[in-house]
Amino acid sequence: MSISGIIIAAVLVGGVGLFIGLFLGIAGMKFQVEVDEKEEAVLAALPGNNCGGCGFAGCSGLAKAIAKGEAEVGTCPVGGEPVATKIAEIMGVEATAGVRMVAFVKCQGDCDKTKTDYEYTGVKDCAMLSFVPNGGPKSCNQGCLGYGNCVKACPFDAIHVVNGVAKVDKEACKACGKCVAACPKGLIELIPYDAKYAVACSNTEKGAVAMKACETACIGCSLCAKNCPKEAVSVENFKAHIDQEQCVGCGICATKCPKKAIVKV
Repeated sequence: MSISGIIIAAVLVGGVGLFIGLFLGIAGMKFQVEVDEKEEAVLAALPGNNCGGCGFAGCSGLAKAIAKGEAEVGTCPVGGEPVATKIAEIMGVEATAGVRMVAFVKCQGDCDKTKTDYEYTGVKDCAMLSFVPNGGPKSCNQGCLGYGNCVKACPFDAIHVVNGVAKVDKEACKACGKCVAACPKGLIELIPYDAKYAVACSNTEKGAVAMKACETACIGCSLCAKNCPKEAVSVENFKAHIDQEQCVGCGICATKCPKKAIVKV
């Protein structure tokens, strides 16, 4: 190839490269997406667990909502007060002190306290047991099945099955709510971290039936409600419930409960 041919080829290649570079540069300026600096800063401050406990589609969804003023700076249940304070500084607002929540399993029906109707040898999955007789081998059809769907769902290793019933480590729990959604029996709820007492039973059967199934089943006797000085306890469908906003933690309800279904948390 002659020198002139090499020069022409080099010019052509350089010209094509220059054209492509200019085209991409212009396209980038024309179609660029504006970045909200506050949104980026909030996203960087969030823990990045993407657990969904805030009610948004991951941390990016929450960051966008906070930047637009559609969510409070303390919405992240994982980050807690430290993250809320940092985000408040970014947004130029005052940090709101949120109530720390933790998961609580409304059941004490472990292998020692509850009876079983038969020996189950199938798939160890709580959701699958809705297809077996009586919803599982335990006599209490509304109790914890103990196969750990909640354990698998928890991204913080805060819940474990102990002697056939799920237990929450309140110090490790971040209240993301994934265990709540994973429990097919609806046995897990979020309560304030500072709550003193809670009803550890979800059985809605009449007292005589409930007692046959589990030693610590709530029998709906209403002694807890009748003796509560703050009217924080109510009984509906043979099951007691504590209004945590009204409860002062005196413990009278737990003392009066004949089945010890109300526990200190």
